[in-house]
Amino acid sequence: MKRYILVLRQSELARSMPQFVKIFVIAMLVAILVSLGTALFRLARNRGGEDDTATVKALTIRVGLSIALFAILMILSALGIVTPNA
Repeated sequence: MKRYILVLRQSELARSMPQFVKIFVIAMLVAILVSLGTALFRLARNRGGEDDTATVKALTIRVGLSIALFAILMILSALGIVTPNA
């Protein structure tokens, strides 16, 4: 009986979360693109090559956001909140 309640709660959560998950994923993708654009802007603006740390920092943030998004999607998939091809 307890297992049935746990499965029921997960399915209720799965029905109520997809809209939030979609918004979260889109927001993360926008943040990744903004970080990539920032890196491109810093790279184009800094033609002398004096200070490349701003470009590296923006690219580091982009990689961190990408890894975080991937990890969160894997966790949500394992919990059954996000399903493939749904």
